Amino acid sequence: MRVLGIDPGLTRCGVGVVDGAIGRSLTMVAAGAIRTPADAELPVRLLGVEQGIEEWLDEHRPDAVAVERVFAQHNVSTVMGTAQASAVAIVCAARRGLPVALHTPSEVKAAITGSGRADKAQVGMMVARILKLDGPPRPADAADAVALAICHLWRGGAQARVAQAQQEFARKIELARQARGL
Repeated sequence: MRVLGIDPGLTRCGVGVVDGAIGRSLTMVAAGAIRTPADAELPVRLLGVEQGIEEWLDEHRPDAVAVERVFAQHNVSTVMGTAQASAVAIVCAARRGLPVALHTPSEVKAAITGSGRADKAQVGMMVARILKLDGPPRPADAADAVALAICHLWRGGAQARVAQAQQEFARKIELARQARGL
């Protein structure tokens, strides 16, 4: 499975592509950042993020997209920009019919390091170790995007199997009810 991880942002939107599956070694395909000028108007910046994400989707053809879930911060303008970039990423994936998963920062940190309170340096170090890289992807936003992709490969697949099993169980219960005439 190939996952495109996206760490949304207006100035730097981290992107990273990882191939793999639960129980198999993971491979980083690419990592980088989509950049927009801080002094550009918001619509121009959002268009730049959209064009960058579309290019990554065209080039790497992921099976799924994992986006960092926006959480409340003290700086409202920062969280608004992050939320807007996140929405652009979700729309780009939805336009192609790709499944989108949202993962919280603490969920990603816990999946990668074992602690939901790990700092960026710890996450980057573990990403490098997991992927057998000489160092963490640069810039830090790219490392965060790669961590999102890893988290989704490890957790998203398991969550999807649980959801599928629950749907199958519900279907069997409904068939049993119908057989009894209930």
